[in-house]
Amino acid sequence: MPRPRKRLAGAAGQDKKGPAGKRTKAKDASEASAKVENSSPQGTSALQKCGKNLSNYWLMKSEPESRLEKGVDVKFSIEDLKAEPKQTACWEGVRNYQARNFLRAMKLEEEAFFYHSNCKEPGIAGLMKIVKEAYPDHTQFERSSPYYDPSSKRDSPKWFMVDVQFIRMMKRFIPLAELRTHHQAHKATGGPLKSMALFTLQRLSVQPLSQEEFDFILSLEEKEPS
Repeated sequence: MPRPRKRLAGAAGQDKKGPAGKRTKAKDASEASAKVENSSPQGTSALQKCGKNLSNYWLMKSEPESRLEKGVDVKFSIEDLKAEPKQTACWEGVRNYQARNFLRAMKLEEEAFFYHSNCKEPGIAGLMKIVKEAYPDHTQFERSSPYYDPSSKRDSPKWFMVDVQFIRMMKRFIPLAELRTHHQAHKATGGPLKSMALFTLQRLSVQPLSQEEFDFILSLEEKEPS
């Protein structure tokens, strides 16, 4: 199992200057205090809110700039993933129940946008795919890890991760500001990004995408920035 130096979006904060998966990829709205059980249906209900029962596409946030958390640099960019052996890494550090449920819903070969979060210019940097479905996140049991959770037990783990593999860089970086412009316009016109989770569930580091949303974002690669 790869143990990259990445920072996953475990508690992804809102995307503005000053987290999402490998050593945490963006921080998910910190839900350590959320009184939600492991069986929480939040992930399912959020998918339904996105207009579907299952998602075949995802957006996953990670921090591309160095930031120390408990003495550990949680940085992990699309370039870091590309540099990993076999261009593959585990997406650990997610500590939000809803984001965790999304991880557990992922299937082999499903594609995800790699989103750079908590940085000078947040946005979609590349594409990756799921190459191993959800399994217990080892960092929840490691006392030296920023993601150690003393309440999680090996025989009943709370937190899970998936393995992802680099596919390619985006033909051009798609910044958050551009996506927001389309989202605002589509709310009025009923366009593809009208209900995009990046804006309706913005604090989550792992988010579902519909086919329509995924295809529209890919189409932006071929267009001049708006």
